[in-house]
Amino acid sequence: MALSDRSRESLLPSFLYSSSARSFAATGAAAARLPVSAPAPAAAGAGGRVPFSIQAPSEKIEMYSPAFYAACTAGGIASCGLTHMAVTPLDLVKCNMQIDPAKYKSISSGFGVLLKEQGARGFFRGWVPTLLGYSAQGACKFGFYEFFKKYYSDIAGPEYAQKYKTLIYLAGSASAEVIADVALCPFEAVKVRVQTQPGFARGLSDGLPKFVRSEGALGLYKGIVPLWGRQIPYTMMKFASFETIVELIYKHAVPVPKSECSKTTQLGISFAGGYIAGVFCAIVSHPADNLVSFLNNAKGATVGDAVKKLGLWGLFTRGLPLRIVMIGTLTGAQWGIYDAFKVMVGLPTTGGPAPAAVAAPAAEAESKASA
Repeated sequence: MALSDRSRESLLPSFLYSSSARSFAATGAAAARLPVSAPAPAAAGAGGRVPFSIQAPSEKIEMYSPAFYAACTAGGIASCGLTHMAVTPLDLVKCNMQIDPAKYKSISSGFGVLLKEQGARGFFRGWVPTLLGYSAQGACKFGFYEFFKKYYSDIAGPEYAQKYKTLIYLAGSASAEVIADVALCPFEAVKVRVQTQPGFARGLSDGLPKFVRSEGALGLYKGIVPLWGRQIPYTMMKFASFETIVELIYKHAVPVPKSECSKTTQLGISFAGGYIAGVFCAIVSHPADNLVSFLNNAKGATVGDAVKKLGLWGLFTRGLPLRIVMIGTLTGAQWGIYDAFKVMVGLPTTGGPAPAAVAAPAAEAESKASA
């Protein structure tokens, strides 16, 4: 049975998404009332040309419906799996700098050592567990983030959800990452071992069975606590800072409302906000990243062993410049791909200026009047 206009609007938490989110639903509702023969108007740019746009399906996805969460999950797979695989050479050098700093003294010398010892093909060693592991993580990270953000917002109610929106971003992203890391951890364990121990295995197909024979199935989750320590602060910073940065960009740097920006502009803002957020992510999660690399490389190693060998200063700084470049680019690309996918399936991009405090009651009053 079709949803009423009133129940459709109730699916949209206006205190979290900008007016552009409502415009998507409104456009869909208005289009449904047009005669079938009525052509859709197209805005022409300079010289009469129609501006570039990403075409969305004619049937819009209802916000917070099962199809919405499925779309966010698919977008997360595309954004995380592909981007992490693309920066495998950087990740390979970073891991080896963390494990063997005497041999891999800097970024440039690290690439030189790998090229000399393993050839150009060696730069992508471990790409299969990287692709599969981070695809699984991305699916859970983005899909569950959207779910928990809506869930916690409903618990708080419109007024408090708007007032404490940053806390909701933090809680939603942390909850999602706990689940996402359970999916990632086995792949990460094999990836680090393949990348930092030449001769251990060629990749996932032979590396996974060899790892399990050596340390048992539970050994795949030996690094889960340090992984949570790395990824949960990273993801909390990634989502909360992104939402805040994008809101500030639209509020102070863009001269027109988000709803009047082209999709290309919106996606550019998503990439810029993601890159800036990625720099903060790299800094807060780097000590735990060093721990994960150390524990997954050495059989029977403990956190105490890592701190003793690396030292507190090394724990916070070893490999950090390379990781800032890698994570900044990675996070910017992830948000760009994720929002491009959302636009492609007919959803609004993530983030934007918060509406005025009276917007929600006004929208509700309008809905009641039209019902």
